[in-house]
Amino acid sequence: MPREAERPRNRERDPEREREREHRRRERERERERDPDRERRHRERDADRERRRRERDPERDQEREERRRERARRKSRNPDRDSRESRSREEPPSSQSSSQPLSADSLAKLNQLNKKEKTRKPEKKRPERPRKKRQREAFNEKYEAIGVDKPRRDKKKKRRVVSGALLEEGDGNRLSYIRGGGYDPQVQADAKKRKKRIFIIVGVVILLLAIIIPVAVVLSNKNKGSTAKADTAADEPTDSGNPSNSNLDDVDPDSVPTAAKGTRTDPFSWYDTTDFNVTYTGEKVGGLPVIGLFSEWDDSAKPNDKVPALDEPWGTYDKRPARGVNVGGWLSIEPFITPSLFSSYDPRLGIIDEWTLCAHLGPTPAKSTLEKHYAEFVTEQTFADIADAGLDHVRIPFSYWALQTYSDEPYVNGVAWRYLLRGIEWARKYGLRVNLDLHGLPGSQNGWNHSGRQGDIGWLNGTDGDVNAERSLDIHRSLSQFFSQPRYKNIIAFYGLVNEPKMTALVVTDVYAWTAKAYAIARENGITCPIVFGDGFQGLEKWKGQLQGHEGLVLDVHQYVIFNTGQIVYTKEEKVKYACSGWTGQAEQSMDVSTGFGPTIFAEWSQADTDCATYLNNVGWGNRWEGTYDTGNPLTRVLSATCPTNNGGPTCSCASANADPSQYSDGYKQFLQMFAEAQMDSFEHGWGWFYWTWQTETATQWSYKRGLAAGILPAKAYAPDFNCQKTIPSFSDVPENY
Repeated sequence: MPREAERPRNRERDPEREREREHRRRERERERERDPDRERRHRERDADRERRRRERDPERDQEREERRRERARRKSRNPDRDSRESRSREEPPSSQSSSQPLSADSLAKLNQLNKKEKTRKPEKKRPERPRKKRQREAFNEKYEAIGVDKPRRDKKKKRRVVSGALLEEGDGNRLSYIRGGGYDPQVQADAKKRKKRIFIIVGVVILLLAIIIPVAVVLSNKNKGSTAKADTAADEPTDSGNPSNSNLDDVDPDSVPTAAKGTRTDPFSWYDTTDFNVTYTGEKVGGLPVIGLFSEWDDSAKPNDKVPALDEPWGTYDKRPARGVNVGGWLSIEPFITPSLFSSYDPRLGIIDEWTLCAHLGPTPAKSTLEKHYAEFVTEQTFADIADAGLDHVRIPFSYWALQTYSDEPYVNGVAWRYLLRGIEWARKYGLRVNLDLHGLPGSQNGWNHSGRQGDIGWLNGTDGDVNAERSLDIHRSLSQFFSQPRYKNIIAFYGLVNEPKMTALVVTDVYAWTAKAYAIARENGITCPIVFGDGFQGLEKWKGQLQGHEGLVLDVHQYVIFNTGQIVYTKEEKVKYACSGWTGQAEQSMDVSTGFGPTIFAEWSQADTDCATYLNNVGWGNRWEGTYDTGNPLTRVLSATCPTNNGGPTCSCASANADPSQYSDGYKQFLQMFAEAQMDSFEHGWGWFYWTWQTETATQWSYKRGLAAGILPAKAYAPDFNCQKTIPSFSDVPENY
């Protein structure tokens, strides 16, 4: 319908509504002045919505167009109806807001809002800028000249303010925020204050971030360096139990070359830096890194007044035998020494040695687990306590993976090396001479768990036997070059070639040949101390005349009464007598080249008279004492008890042997100490002895440290209470079933 036809009807409207309409128009004009592009954006959005709508549903649009035409035809036939509909549409919004009548309370609220709106003073219109006024007048003149109405802008449909419904629902406050409805100056002032507070808060946050982030970056670079440190514990722990590693504080992480970051030569990657030189060095000797060492050392210390200082000659070991202890289960782990590393796993997983443990954990967790063990299990205090016990030597077992690994082996590669070097320096500090013991060789030289991998022997045996034999010689090429440096001349007292090769399962002549080659390599590279090789469990008499002509070659013998059924059945009196007579006789026989090999040392033994310790005979194999030793092999398993009372006497039990030593009877304590001191006396008929071992988690009778605390070992190793010239009691008051 033409616009002129609507104008008479508009003039008849309520003056009050006209004022309200005028107020809204002014508000829109002010909004347009504040944001001139708003109308353009609305048109563009409306046009875009219309286009999408038409594209989505053309059929619906066609139906709507037909309905619109139909309404136009009806209006042309009945003009009065159109007038009534128009007046109906002009009714106040509140009349159409809801079909439900308002309550008295809601109606009062609505009237109050309307009254407030009427009484509000109209705001003064901001004077129009001269330039905009000229543009508007020119625009109006243009369209009036050609007699065309000015084009109307498409306005975005505003949300209808259903004020009655809002009041009925108790949400009248929302009227103040819906498209200017229910305008309240206080609300607008509060909104401005909120904006101001938000801007202030954002500014403060930005300022704090600008301060915190650079400080955090600096501290991160200083404390972490090139790599993240693993969790650990050491002699100087922090509040969290981790090592402080404070000696890294003054070291620049950038001093580590990029190629070395994260490797074993990067001090920022070390688990524990206590007593290490943390200045980066890429120096190597024999292909092995010189890491953590200081350039100066002091060999003036001695462990006690009974022996000379390191920088003084020891003399001959047949005249002054060694009194030492092993730090077993440290750099080469053993399940019975640290059962906690194995006991938490389901037996069906088959985690029985270092190989399977590392394979199960994976490279990173294995490194974290074992390096934490290296840092905690043996500390500087360990060496101080060893010296205080009257001991003068320490045997340090380690395995080839401290240097390197091969192909896809799961062992932790190279980490134990640094701890070996630190252990030697701690031994130096307390005047302890060192027996270097290569405990595990490539392929395993005996198939026992302490070689790293339980099962088959792959050294000098099997498909890769020759390869592993040559790898072992390469290991000695590196080791002998490294430990022939001047700093080790006084402290390395014995250089071990291989621990416990199982010669009963190997070709004996192959072992002889390999031993001769390894000896030659060590001597050619500058090793001057005695070189040790294992007896191979052949029996000492079989070494007569073997490997002669090798100066300084020493036979290593390990003596126990508990690993064969013929000796474990001895009574307590018989065990002490056997230690005095049997082992003394063997030592003297072996030391005489006319009846044995010659120089002989006893590098492993213990005071245990049962094989009851948890995992001593491998994980899950049981023990001979109670008759639960199941190897899976009918030729080697022992499924009947073997304690001295096995023939109808009291039931053999491990309960007392594995009990806390505070539960030991006085008679049992007397036996254990006498048995230990009888062995000390016997082995000093050779070149001396090394107790197995210094520390265990639970097995008291295998721990020199625990034995001292329990009062079952001499307070000073050089001053025992018993020797084999004394009378041996019957121990009749001590039960033989434990």
